[in-house]
This record gives sequence, structure tokens and C-alpha cells, in this order.
Amino acid sequence: MRILIIKLSSLGDLFHALPAVHALKAGLAADVDWVVNDAYVGLVERFTDVSRAIPFPRRNVMRHLMAFIRDLRRQRYDMVVDLQGLLKSAVIGRLARAGRRIGPSFQREGARIFYDKVVGVLDKKRHAIEENLEIARSLGGASGPPVFPVRYELPDLKEPRPRVGMVVLSRWATKNWPPDCFAEVGRRLQQTVGASIYLIGGPESAGAHQAIINGLKGPAVELAGRCSLADMPGMLKAMDLLIANDTGPVHVAAAVGTPALVIFGPTDPVRTGPYGSAHRIVRASVACQPCFSRTCHRGTVECLHGVTPERVAETALEMLASAGKGNVA
Repeated sequence: MRILIIKLSSLGDLFHALPAVHALKAGLAADVDWVVNDAYVGLVERFTDVSRAIPFPRRNVMRHLMAFIRDLRRQRYDMVVDLQGLLKSAVIGRLARAGRRIGPSFQREGARIFYDKVVGVLDKKRHAIEENLEIARSLGGASGPPVFPVRYELPDLKEPRPRVGMVVLSRWATKNWPPDCFAEVGRRLQQTVGASIYLIGGPESAGAHQAIINGLKGPAVELAGRCSLADMPGMLKAMDLLIANDTGPVHVAAAVGTPALVIFGPTDPVRTGPYGSAHRIVRASVACQPCFSRTCHRGTVECLHGVTPERVAETALEMLASAGKGNVA
């Protein structure tokens, strides 16, 4: 059997879908291709269950549309499984040469009309990984705990352990804990256990990273724009702990087995927190939480500002100690 997966973005969502893809491949003895936004192709090519990553031209779609369709239609599929559930992904599934097209329970934007069948129960009060796995299992996918088959290469790092990664920017301003708070946490970890701090993010993170570096007592490794998406699994595997906002690299860390400490504001960790028992969530208790809004209607972002650096640093030290990394020099 040959299956086409459609999951275009984003970083965290790709890792939420990965166990379902593994379940389908294992349960159906399938060859799997995956349509993904072109920015993520290098990463999906590292998913060992995927035979071919098909890039979707997110920008300049009309200019490259015909080339994309030709690439998409090179292979005939027994089944298309759309794990995005949006109109765009459903149309891509219809363009593919396929025997049947499956959509998810959470489909919207009129995507339903392009599917032969919708599977799964609509339930947003569970983790996205479980939601995707239900779809796979209903189609004959293998049962068992989530598996994240991703190939990575460990970087050659010289800094002493414990190594603590920080991802300080997300796409939502309301999810971004202030840089001076991250700096205070880093300073405490440096002073207490001699932690090496790695600041990981895209080029847009450079300003926030510099603000953190200015607030530290010791050096930090600044990686803004210097760690590609394809290299991120290996970089995060090399960390003893990741401290971050609710953002995609958290799910990469969880997939490769690195404990994550995540500061949550307007979103819900039940659905998009790091998957597994090794991780910790820190959040303030605010009546309006979760609001799932990119703009704070109170104007205070109290759900983030109510989280103190002392509390995060204390939790980080507990996590390092429990993993036997708290005294490493």
C-alpha cells in the first residue's frame, strides 16, 4: 500500500502527526509520502518512515503550482490522509491521484466536500498527538505508545554540562515570556550548577538573545539563525533541558527525549504541551486562561507576567537534579 500524508505545517504540528504516520506505516506495511510546506522539507526528509517529502510552494503558489501538481501526481496512492483538515490541504488531496481521501474530525473551511470519508471523534480536550493517532488507528494503523522516528546528528559541543537550551520567541506576542525573565533564569542556573546556556531560534530571535546575553553573568552560545530545522532534533537531543515558551521546538525536544520546561500563557498545555511525563509546565492562574488569543484583551498579559523567574529557575533545578544533571560541571 502507498499512502500520501498531507500535513503542511507548523513545526510542532509535524511532530504531533509523526506518531500517526508511524502507526499507519507499521500497521498497513505502507510506503509513505508526505506533502509539507517547502520550508520544512529538509526536516520531513529526516523522518525515517517517509519515502518522499513533496514540497508545497507556500509562497508564490501560482507561479509554481503546475510544477507542484506534476510532482504530486508522479505517484498513484491507495489512500490520502489529510491531517491538516483545512481547505487548502483538502484541495491538495483532491489533486493527488488516489483511490480514496480521508479527512480528520477537526476539518473546517468546507474541507469536508473533498473527502470520501471523515474519521475520528471531534474532541479538542486531548493532546493533538492522541487526536492524530486515533485517525491512524481507525484506518488500521498499529496500536501502542507514540513513536517518533526521526534521524538526527549530534553536534560537537564543547561547553560543559549541564547544557540548557532556551527558545524565547514564538509567533504570538502573547506567548512570549520577557527576555529579562529568561536572563534571570539563566543567571541562576549558571551560578547554581554552572549551566551552559544555548539560545536557539531563527534570525528574528537575535535581538531577544542579545538582551538575554546582556543579563547573564556568564557566556552563552548564541544560535539565532544558525540551527536549521533539519539540525534542530540533534541540537535539542544534545541539551540536558529545554526552557521555552509554547512553541514548536518544545515538541522536537519531547520527540528526541529531552526534558522540556514550558511557560504557558494563553494556550492550553492539555492540547499542545510537551508529550510525556518528563516535562513540566509553569503557568499563572488567571481566570481568562486559556483564551487562545494573539492579543491580550486585558492589556496586561497577566498569564505570562504572573510567572516569576524564581519559580521557573527552581523548577529547572529540580528537573536537572532528578535527571542526575544538577551537579554536572
